[in-house]
Amino acid sequence: MSERDYDHTAIEERWQAAWADADAYRTPDDAEDPTYVLGMYPYPSGKLHMGHVRNYTITDAYARYRRMTGDEVLHPMGWDAFGLPAENAAKERDTNPRDWTMDCIETMRGQMKSMGFGYDWDREITTCTPEYYKWNQWLFERFHEEGLVERRDAEVNWCPNCETVLADEQVEGEEELCWRCDTPVVQRELEQWFLKITEYADELLEAIDELEGWPNSVRQMQRNWIGRQYGTELEFDVEGHGSVEAFTTRVDTIHGATFFALAPDHPISEALADEDDEIREFVEEEADPEGDEPNGVPTGLTATNPATGEEIPVYVADFVLSDVGTGALMAVPAHDERDHAFATKHDVEIRPVIAPEPDDWDGETVPEAPDVEAEAFTEDGVLVNSGEHSGLDSETARERLTEGIESAEGSTQYQLRDWGISRQRYWGTPIPVVHCHDDCGAVMVPEGDLPVELPEFVNTTGNPLDAAEEWKETTCPECGGPAERETDTMDTFVDSSWYFLRYVSPDLDDVPFDRERANDWMPVDQYVGGIEHAVMHLLYSRFFTKVLADHEGLEHREPFENLLAQGMVQLEGEKMSKSVGNTVSPQRIVEEYGADTARLFMMQAAQPDKAFDWSEDGVQSTYAFLDRLKGSVETFAENEPAGEDDAVAGYVASEIDATIAIATDEYDALRFNEALREAQGLVRTLRQYAEYTEPHAETYGRGLSAVVRLLAPVAPHLAEELWEELGEEGFVVEADWPEAEADRTFVEQRRRLVENTRGDVRDIVEVAGIEDPERIDVVIAPDWKYDALEIAIDSDAENLIGELMGEDHIREQGDAAASYGQDLQAEREALSMTLSPKSEHEALEAAAWLLEREFDADVEVVRADEADEEVVRKAEPGRPAIHIED
Repeated sequence: MSERDYDHTAIEERWQAAWADADAYRTPDDAEDPTYVLGMYPYPSGKLHMGHVRNYTITDAYARYRRMTGDEVLHPMGWDAFGLPAENAAKERDTNPRDWTMDCIETMRGQMKSMGFGYDWDREITTCTPEYYKWNQWLFERFHEEGLVERRDAEVNWCPNCETVLADEQVEGEEELCWRCDTPVVQRELEQWFLKITEYADELLEAIDELEGWPNSVRQMQRNWIGRQYGTELEFDVEGHGSVEAFTTRVDTIHGATFFALAPDHPISEALADEDDEIREFVEEEADPEGDEPNGVPTGLTATNPATGEEIPVYVADFVLSDVGTGALMAVPAHDERDHAFATKHDVEIRPVIAPEPDDWDGETVPEAPDVEAEAFTEDGVLVNSGEHSGLDSETARERLTEGIESAEGSTQYQLRDWGISRQRYWGTPIPVVHCHDDCGAVMVPEGDLPVELPEFVNTTGNPLDAAEEWKETTCPECGGPAERETDTMDTFVDSSWYFLRYVSPDLDDVPFDRERANDWMPVDQYVGGIEHAVMHLLYSRFFTKVLADHEGLEHREPFENLLAQGMVQLEGEKMSKSVGNTVSPQRIVEEYGADTARLFMMQAAQPDKAFDWSEDGVQSTYAFLDRLKGSVETFAENEPAGEDDAVAGYVASEIDATIAIATDEYDALRFNEALREAQGLVRTLRQYAEYTEPHAETYGRGLSAVVRLLAPVAPHLAEELWEELGEEGFVVEADWPEAEADRTFVEQRRRLVENTRGDVRDIVEVAGIEDPERIDVVIAPDWKYDALEIAIDSDAENLIGELMGEDHIREQGDAAASYGQDLQAEREALSMTLSPKSEHEALEAAAWLLEREFDADVEVVRADEADEEVVRKAEPGRPAIHIED
């Protein structure tokens, strides 16, 4: 490790205890400048993994940064504590889910504290406690009062192994496996409770455009999941079965409908399957909606096209889904790729009725029909082979056909379905309903009797609540007669759909959240979590927030203003996973290298939304960096230097300003890796400074102070130690964020000038083969070139050279002005402002020591009027001329 023996364990334990004693992360309820920073709370699986560490380091670093800039920050933590894994674990170990869950929480809480995460632990919530899930039940009843709860029969995804219903999103892959146990999912008809999220489908969709702080990929995933389509509903008469409703977004193609298709579970398909063995075999065994190609079976029936009167064959086809549209559709092979593939396979006519719009189309002429035998034409265009509608554009034809077909009417369809929240398992929120044995039906439990608490766990197959006979038997709240409790529990996504509101007032026992505080703190300013929650959790949270805004006085209709989906932690290119066996224990890293090392390595490795590879070498390098920084601060504190406030100190001061300005912007944008690169670069500059000369104490001390504060959000323990070493008062977590004495544009121009100049000197030395340069002259461009550059940037004249020559002091430069003008004309689109001649001279003089140090040569920065004319001709603004003597 290190000769200085950086004792990370002692340092981290010391400052964690100090923060706890001082209640350093407590958040006031009445914040004046509130900032809400939140990471998606974890499921208590027993131990933190590296994905957890990355997620919570991101939020912790940002929360610490915002505190140091003066905000009052709410940064809480809790536990998504209900769920099937705990129930399964309890069954396997013959214990109960509560004890298992609470043990896991205790372990993970201890690990989080060892990482130094700055949570306000007074606000901790645990969703499996009656104090929390009481409010799930209360909200269920409020939704019921507002007509947003419904109980009905529904075909559901059923996992035989977990013995529970799964949401569509929990069924994975072409083989339709349970997301928890990889068991094939089957369909089952059950009475289920639904939350009517479809009532908010339009607002959920349209408000996505306002979520400017969300990744575009997540917003698009939500749009796709809601899946709104505008189209036409119309009726086809199916032989022997009457009118069948179909939905299409392309009624303009109706003259090209050459067959009619039914979903395998459409009522007509099921009736036909009872009579026809071939259809039954297809429906029960062969239909594969997730297959690579569409399959189907003829029924022998025909359907009547309502636009043409034509009789077309009817098929049962697996690419038709009962929960999309109406479960029946007109198929137009010439203008739909899926229909085309089916028609080709079953030798059905492919009739083109839409042609591409010609470039010179006059709006009336009917173009030639396209060749669609090999491939469907799927774009809008001009109707052909469509009777009186031929020659119309697609949009006009859709309007006229919808108006003209007797059974047709405009319709809006959604892929989104109401949210089935019933789960046939124990470890979840009991649904607060009793079923009266007499005539009252399903009755809500009175609010005063909430929470309906879970009974003792019964280790049995099926739903343990069904086996809890004593708990199940009750009386009807309306008539007092015998009744049974509802034995389904709620989907655990209900817990996470509003938990962020509970954090603002976790101890309230009369309402789920304090309305005034919630209105002050919400929406969450920065939310961080995995992309896997882009649909379910985020969509349900948005739904809950809108309902609470409509009915409970919440002033905000969106829960999360800014969203960051953090990237994966990988090992040799593969996501860390227990099943793969490539996990790295966070606890081992903390023990060997310290929490600060783990945090800093993860945050500097990549932008937070990008995946990165774990590297033990990288961890060791990060540890060594922190060790060196500690040594630098200790050396300064033990023996304050007495150097001069000279040009070298001026350069270091400028680099301190540059680092602060750039790092601050990067912290604001959550580009922590860029901010940390700046801080580490300043550490290198300070070390070079101390090696080159006796540092100026005030400049060097300011640099160390800035570095410590810039690193404090990510490496808080060592930052506290070094803050104390520097003789500063209070915690660094409560210190003011450093301020730059120049803006970012200026410091970046200055830094670019210095780096480009150093690079040019290296190139000349290498190309010219100069082994031992004695003198390096850096020659600043003449003032007229700066004026010419400014004119070129501001000018929109076509003849730039003519405009430049209109300036007397530029025209007087003769051929030199003409040549430079031609260069500016050629590079016009890429031109940018540079420093002024005075600022450029000052910046290069201050940085001359770097060239002296690197090349062991005398360096002089020369103004244009003091240099050789031939050298000056090569100098340009931002790119001084270089003359080297060996």
